[in-house]
Amino acid sequence: PKEVQKIKSWVNSGAAELVQQTKAPYPKEAYEHWSLKPLEQPGLPELNDAGARWVRHPLDAFVYQKMFDHGLSPSPEADRVTLIRRIYFDLIGLPPSAKAIQSFVHSKNPHAYELLIDRLLASEAYGERWARHWLDVVHYADTHGYDKDKPRPNAWPYRDYVIRSFNADKPYSRFVEEQLAGDVLYPHSMDGITATGFIAAGPWDFIGHAEVSEDKLDGKVARHLDRDDMVAVTMNTFASTTVQCARCHHHKFDPVRMEDYYSLQSVFSALDRADRTFDADASVSRKRRQWMSSMDKIQEELDELTARVREAAGPSLPELESSIKELEGSKKSKPDAYGYHSAIAQSQDETKWVQVDLGTPKDIRKLVLRASDDDFNGIGAGFGFPLRFKIEASNDPAFINASALLVDTTPEDVPNPKRVPLSFEINPPVMFRFVRVSATRLAIRSKDYIFSLAELEIKNSGGNNVALGKTVSSKDSIEASPRWAKANLVDGKFVSDEKVTAGAKTLAQLVAEKNALLKKATQPEWVQRKQILLEEKEMLQSSLDQLPPPSKVYAGTVHQGSGAFRGTGHMGGKPRTIHVLSRGDVDKPGKTVNPGVIPVIYGQETRFELPMDHDEGERRVALARWILQKKHPLTWRSIVNRIWQYHFGAGICDSPNDFGLMGSEPTHPELLDWLAVTFRDGGQSFKQLHRMILTSATYRQTSNANLEKASIDSGNRYLWRMNRRRLEAEAVRDSVLSLAGVLDRKMGGPAFMDFVIEKPEHSPHYEYRLHDPMDPGSHRRSIYRFIVRSQQQPFMTTLDCADPSLMVGRRNETLTPSQSLALLNNPFMVAMAKEWGRKLEKSSLDLPGQIQTAIEAATGKKPDAVELKRWVDYAKTHGLANTCRWMLNMNAFLFVD
Repeated sequence: PKEVQKIKSWVNSGAAELVQQTKAPYPKEAYEHWSLKPLEQPGLPELNDAGARWVRHPLDAFVYQKMFDHGLSPSPEADRVTLIRRIYFDLIGLPPSAKAIQSFVHSKNPHAYELLIDRLLASEAYGERWARHWLDVVHYADTHGYDKDKPRPNAWPYRDYVIRSFNADKPYSRFVEEQLAGDVLYPHSMDGITATGFIAAGPWDFIGHAEVSEDKLDGKVARHLDRDDMVAVTMNTFASTTVQCARCHHHKFDPVRMEDYYSLQSVFSALDRADRTFDADASVSRKRRQWMSSMDKIQEELDELTARVREAAGPSLPELESSIKELEGSKKSKPDAYGYHSAIAQSQDETKWVQVDLGTPKDIRKLVLRASDDDFNGIGAGFGFPLRFKIEASNDPAFINASALLVDTTPEDVPNPKRVPLSFEINPPVMFRFVRVSATRLAIRSKDYIFSLAELEIKNSGGNNVALGKTVSSKDSIEASPRWAKANLVDGKFVSDEKVTAGAKTLAQLVAEKNALLKKATQPEWVQRKQILLEEKEMLQSSLDQLPPPSKVYAGTVHQGSGAFRGTGHMGGKPRTIHVLSRGDVDKPGKTVNPGVIPVIYGQETRFELPMDHDEGERRVALARWILQKKHPLTWRSIVNRIWQYHFGAGICDSPNDFGLMGSEPTHPELLDWLAVTFRDGGQSFKQLHRMILTSATYRQTSNANLEKASIDSGNRYLWRMNRRRLEAEAVRDSVLSLAGVLDRKMGGPAFMDFVIEKPEHSPHYEYRLHDPMDPGSHRRSIYRFIVRSQQQPFMTTLDCADPSLMVGRRNETLTPSQSLALLNNPFMVAMAKEWGRKLEKSSLDLPGQIQTAIEAATGKKPDAVELKRWVDYAKTHGLANTCRWMLNMNAFLFVD
């Protein structure tokens, strides 16, 4: 019982000693796991004569030796038709044309195979194909996920960055650096900014960030989970490590302490997810930087002039400023109810009106207008106050019959009153029921126009506000309670500056005194110089305004402010203090941690050595350099394993996101190390790695089954044949579009939507059933499809498309009846089959010729006479479109041998 009580006490205390523990809880033996062993170049195995004759590349030697050790032998080389189709789908995700097949099959060039590989690697379609694999791993999507799952309209530049990087054969080190810290290391390049979309690629809780403040429990949890996602995607992607398992306790299987995990969170602790700007044109970027730099220098000189004036003004200036500050600090706090807000207008000269119904005709002696106060776009006091307006009174609510013009400022603009009330005496007083304020020249908001008022006071001869609580109507309005509502116009709540100092001076009087003092202290030559500087600044601003507006990418960034799609910022961009959380509970913070990493080498220092005043980005740079250190045992094994997997259907380690004890053992550990070292030390070129793999004898094998060999290795883990693989969802869709002759090869830009979006202002509904499959805008490659997290595309999901809410290192490959039904009956497939049939009918071929052309296009192979007759007979009875539907269900089309 005593021992049980001790355990209970320990559990109830939150296992504090584990949370506070600093000594590694793992023995040195933990680092004997295969993935943590030092990465060294293994020697090539010595082969028998048969093996020596078979190998085409050093990597084949490792494969052959493993086969030989298990009593296996290689399969014959596949025929050229099979090879070209295999290579096309592997490298560009599209089927080869009949012309390309015939050219390759009949080529006498001894290097035809290598030339084919080089041609496809040089194709821009290569980047589109391989970017899709990468986006699976980083769980990219075009919506936020979670409950509201709102769109991310600026996510796509990161997707385009990945495509560009693969096509450019960017060295892997640069690829990693840009995604983790491109804004720090390469701040003036488009790729340096757009690459940081990697950090923000995953799900984001709109409610927990945009609608809940960070000091609330739900806000803390949301940001904790946000950092967890950043840590998990970084370590899963680049190091195949499940560090997120240490969020609530030390990792059960791998040498990762809670402190190590939270040190990784500290790396990202200043970041939120937001739209950040960049210039796609390098020349525009250069001009913008130069002109902004000149603006900064001008501002520095203006600040120097201001300092001289202040010095000349003497001690009276700070005294005045102190009094002004005292008054500003005592202002009435901004009420929750701001006032009336019109609908947005696109023209400044559109008329907007709002009116008060006093119930019965009332004595009107004085009118008082109070401007709104809102921080939108940095406007503040005077928000939405019209430049020109008029005030009328009438007993007709439509103001058609007799009315009185009480105030008219329409001939010229009036100054914005800010927080000073505008009062108008009505002499003699009038008797009316309705009072209308009409804005005839609206206030600018950002790139549009509005009319807003905080309060309209209508006072009678006794000084009473007869409008208080009365009914308000308007031409239009934004109703966003409690901030904006028509009723707020007469609720008695507004921001005021009317308090005075002990000397009975108002804020306006004090400001006037200050301005007079500054004017007196300013020398004429200072005024002249200031005017010159202001003119230069205005010219520079004009030049900047003429530049194309910057583009935006949704990325990991440091910022201030709040609102939808912006995160919340933190203390002006300073990193948050990160604590080890007992059981991962944000309400149970333990010791604070500094930015660092996990110990992948026994005894390795895991905390970054950074100066006390370091910038936030230095943490991410340190993380990138740690990942890319030459002796890192995980990084280089991880990436070559991924590339191998996409060529063979399974990695050398078939748990690509987990190289830990709960992951799989590699089937060919020496081969994995040889590939990793060769890739690391040979320029880190993806295209060169592809060439090595595709030119190997291992890759060229047939996929034909062999019962005797299958009895030894039924899963083909030792690669005695090529794996037969089903096309992924994107390859199926793109191939169908290609066969139908409607595939749009336009690259880059915003994603196309194969759905109709409903209720976007709240929780959007993505209605795929309402989409027209013949919409040419949706006939682009699937890499450009708008990816929704919560409501995934049913057709693509049926074909095992990756779940964008998960980090998918390897897709499921299932065979289900629903797939056949979808391929046969989905509206997209039906429409494309009809389009393919029309394309064939337009040719000059007879029906047998059309059928043969279709089969060759779909499978790469010519049908024999019996097969051709069977298809022709079916087409005569059911039509060419239905025949095409069945062809799109053939295994010969859907699988790659």
